[in-house]
Amino acid sequence: NRFLWLFINLITAVLASFVIGIFENTIQKVIALAVLMPIVASMGGNAATQTLTVTIQLIASQQLNVKNVMKIINREVVTGLLNGLVFAAITGVFVYFWFHDLKIAILIGAAMIVNLTVAGLAGIAIPVTLNKMKIDPAVSATVFVTTVTDVVGFFAFLGIASLFV
Repeated sequence: NRFLWLFINLITAVLASFVIGIFENTIQKVIALAVLMPIVASMGGNAATQTLTVTIQLIASQQLNVKNVMKIINREVVTGLLNGLVFAAITGVFVYFWFHDLKIAILIGAAMIVNLTVAGLAGIAIPVTLNKMKIDPAVSATVFVTTVTDVVGFFAFLGIASLFV
């Protein structure tokens, strides 16, 4: 069972790499983007994993149900957005002082907002969906959550960069 999910993870990692490959020319123009990509991916992945852990606990304890699922989804998306705003500011300041480039600082901030907001949504929507499909989210959800945040994070970061760099 673990082998299957690791194999699926390999396939989804290739998908994330494909997204990066789309923006190869942009990365070649600004090497700082390659240096900063792991920050965007890591923050999104960790934020989604936190939400995922809480969601799996709610599912296991049967505290998540049809009556409160939308309320919890909204709460997690808002939490993701607020975390995105806070960490956009922190990361933006850090990147500005590191690279002395306001555009790149704003760019990573925007990507952080998008990715952490999506991480909040993915961290609850994916395990709820898998649970409805009778697939154990404790074993399988991490693969999908990580893929979503990697793909969205890289696409947001490099996509916005390709427009402004």
